[in-house]
This record gives sequence, structure tokens and C-alpha cells, in this order.
Amino acid sequence: MTIALQYVHVTVNDVDEALTFYRDGLGLEVRNDVGSGGFRWITLGSQSQAGLDIVLSEPHAGRSKADGDALQELLTKGVLPMIVFRTDDLDETFERVRVSGAEVLQEPLDQPWGPRDCAFRDPSGNMVRISQEPKA
Repeated sequence: MTIALQYVHVTVNDVDEALTFYRDGLGLEVRNDVGSGGFRWITLGSQSQAGLDIVLSEPHAGRSKADGDALQELLTKGVLPMIVFRTDDLDETFERVRVSGAEVLQEPLDQPWGPRDCAFRDPSGNMVRISQEPKA
């Protein structure tokens, strides 16, 4: 038996604004763009990692009003779980994301526990970390 993670959902306030960050800044490609019931979901993925996609959606998309309101409150507070990406060239990735206008939280830094990483906030306030494994 095999099992693999297929989708990770990222809640955002504005799908188009988030698309600019994830597609243009991080270099992910749009795999699907679906509208339903006045809401929109966009699926993005990496050419280098087939089989794992990110789905961007608004807090109320596919949820009850109460659940959407609760999720919106958590998003506004900036307390949703962070997203961590891995790259083979942190400096190049950092610069591409930085020039896209993303809020820099941490420039590339060698961490005492091993990886070299940096951090940004996406346009909705989600923390996005990008790491590179230490060179052997």
C-alpha cells in the first residue's frame, strides 16, 4: 500500500492577490481554476514535485457562514499554520519572492538546527517559510 499527500489548502482573503504571490513570487504553476457558488479555488503546483498541489480559497468558500467567519477571524489574526517550502537555491528564491512585493519577515539565515531558511507573509498574512538543506 502507498499513501501520499495530494492537496494542501491555503486560506486567503483574495484569490487573485494570493495568485500573484504563489505563482509569480514562488514560481508555482496554475493547474486548475474553478468557480462555484460565487467563490473560486485555484490549484497550483511545482514542476519539480508532481503530485502535491496547493489549493487557494477564501474562508467562506465551501463552508457554512459560521465556519467561514471563524476561519476569517483566524486568518485575520495571522494564526493559521505556516506553510514551509523547500528549494535548492534559497538566495535566488528569496530574491524572486522579495521583488514580488511580499513582506519579508526573515532574510536567509543559517539556523542552528540545520537548514538555511527565510520567511515571508503572503498577502493574506499567512507565514510562508522557505528552507534549503545544508550543503554536505
